[in-house]
Amino acid sequence: TQPERETLLEILEDRHGRSSTIVTSQVPVEEWHAVIGSPTLADAILDRLVHNAHRIELSGESMRRITARRATTTETLDAREPS
Repeated sequence: TQPERETLLEILEDRHGRSSTIVTSQVPVEEWHAVIGSPTLADAILDRLVHNAHRIELSGESMRRITARRATTTETLDAREPS
């Protein structure tokens, strides 16, 4: 919403150049303008976040999927063992 965009910008302005801010997202940075909604506020928000940022982009399969697959494999193996 508009008030939420304005609040986020205010927080980032207060912290800009003085404090670190960590942002995590599953949305690629290239899509943030669309997610934020307001082009002017999106530009201001991204200007404060992206220009001096250290970006870490993860790749590979989700750890949740890997863990779920392992659990399923273990359950299958346990079901095969004689009691």
